[in-house]
Amino acid sequence: MTNSNQIGTNQLKRNSLGLIAVTFMVISAAAPLTGVAGAMPLAFLLGNGTGIPATFVLLTLVMLAFSAGYVAMSRHVTNAGAFYAYAARGLGGVWGGATAITALVAYNAMQFGLIGLLGGVAAGVFGGFGIVLPWYVWSLIAVLLVGFLGYRQVDLSAKVMVVLVALEYLIVLIVDFAIIGQGGDHGLALNIFDGAALTSGSLTAAVLFCLGSFIGFEATTIYAEEARDPEKTIPRATYLSVLLIGVFFVFTTWLMIVGQGADSLLPTLQGMADPTLFFFDLAGRYAGGTVAQIAGLLLVSSLFAALSAFHNYIARYSYVAGRERLLPHAFGRTHAEHQSPHVGSIVQSVGALIVLAIFAGLGLDPVLHMFTWISQVGTLGVLGMMTVTSLAVIVYFRQPGHEGNPLTTLILPLVSGVIMAGLFVYIYLHFGDLTGTTGGALGWILPALIPAAAIVGARMAMRLRAATPEIFARMGENQK
Repeated sequence: MTNSNQIGTNQLKRNSLGLIAVTFMVISAAAPLTGVAGAMPLAFLLGNGTGIPATFVLLTLVMLAFSAGYVAMSRHVTNAGAFYAYAARGLGGVWGGATAITALVAYNAMQFGLIGLLGGVAAGVFGGFGIVLPWYVWSLIAVLLVGFLGYRQVDLSAKVMVVLVALEYLIVLIVDFAIIGQGGDHGLALNIFDGAALTSGSLTAAVLFCLGSFIGFEATTIYAEEARDPEKTIPRATYLSVLLIGVFFVFTTWLMIVGQGADSLLPTLQGMADPTLFFFDLAGRYAGGTVAQIAGLLLVSSLFAALSAFHNYIARYSYVAGRERLLPHAFGRTHAEHQSPHVGSIVQSVGALIVLAIFAGLGLDPVLHMFTWISQVGTLGVLGMMTVTSLAVIVYFRQPGHEGNPLTTLILPLVSGVIMAGLFVYIYLHFGDLTGTTGGALGWILPALIPAAAIVGARMAMRLRAATPEIFARMGENQK
C-alpha cells in the first residue's frame, strides 16, 4: 500500500479520504440548499406541481440502476479519470479520449455557470445586510478561494465541504421539522405520492429540473486514487450519495407542498415575482425570520461548496488527461508538497477568471445569462457521459474473465443507459427553449460544444495511438 505521506512521486495523495469525506464532497456538487431554494419552486411551477416528490422517487430508482453498473466497474477499475477510465477500459482508448475532453468541457460549463449564480445570489443576500458590491466582485472572491483550496491538499477541501454541506442539510431540516411540528397548512397529506400527481403537468420538465439535483454524485470515482480502501469506499459512497440526495429531496419537496397546501401551491408560485423566494417565505412562516436569513447566507455557502466540488473534478480530469498524454504532460504532475493536481487547478481558475471578465465586461446578467446559458451545457455533457459509461459497463463485463451478475452488469446499465440517452437527445433538441436562447446562434452553438468536445478528444486519442501505441494501450489502467 502506498504511504499516505509519500511525496514527490507524481501521485495524488493516497489514503487521504474516508467514506464521509468522499460522500460529502460529491453531495456538495449537488448543492442541496441551492436545489431546494432555486430549482424546486421552478420544478413545481413548470413541471408536474405536487408530483415532484414522486418524480424524485422515480429518479432515485433510475440513479440507483445506473449506480449498480457504475459500482460494479469501480471494483475493477481504480483511476481518478472516472468516466474516462471506464470508457477506455470498456470501449477502448478512442472512446476514452472522447469522454475525457467531454468531461472537461461539461464540468467547466457547470463551474462557469455556478460562478455567475453565486455572484447574483451573494449580491442580493449580502445587499440585504447593507454590504453592496457588484455581483462580479463576489464571483471573483469565490474563484480565488476555490482556487486556493484546489491548489492545496484534498483533505483540506474535504473538511470545508463536510462542514458546509452539513449546515445546508441542517437548515433545511429545521424548516422541514418546523412544518411537521405545526401540521403544515392543512395536515400532513400523503396523497401527493400517487400516480395522478406524478403524471400531472409536464413530467419531462419535472425530470429535467430534478435531474440537476443529482448531478455530482457520479464523481465518487474521481477520488478513487485518494480514498482509503477504494474497493469498498467508492461503492458505498456512490450508493450513500444517491440515497441521501433522493431521500432528502423526496422528504423536503413533500413538506414544501404540505407547508403551503397542495391546492394553493401553484397559485402562490404563479403570483410571486420571484418564485425562488418560496422556500425562504416558508422558512420565515414556520421557523422564523432569523432562520430565513441564515438560510440565505447558507445558500451562498451552498454555491461555494458546489464550485469547490466541480473545481476538484476538473483538476483531476486534467491531471489524468496529462498523465495519460491526452493533454500536455505538465498537467499530469502533482504538487511536490500538497500532492494536489495543481496545474489543472491553476488552469481552471484562470479560465474561470477569463469567462467572468467577459460576462462582467459585456454587462450580461449573472443568472439569466451566465448561469442559464452555460450550466445546461454541463448537464448535457454529464448525461452523455453517463450514457457512454452504461454502455462501457455492458461491454466490459461481456469480455472473457470479467463476467459479472447479469442484473448489475447488463440489465440495470441497459435500462439506465436508454433513459440517459433519451434525456440527452431531449435536452439537445430543446436546448434553446430550456435556456432562453431560441432563435439565436447560441441555441445551437452551446449544445454543439459537447459533441465537438467528444470529436476533439477522439482525435487526440487517435494521434496518441499513432505516436505512442504503448501509452494508448494503457489508457484507463488501474492506479493503485
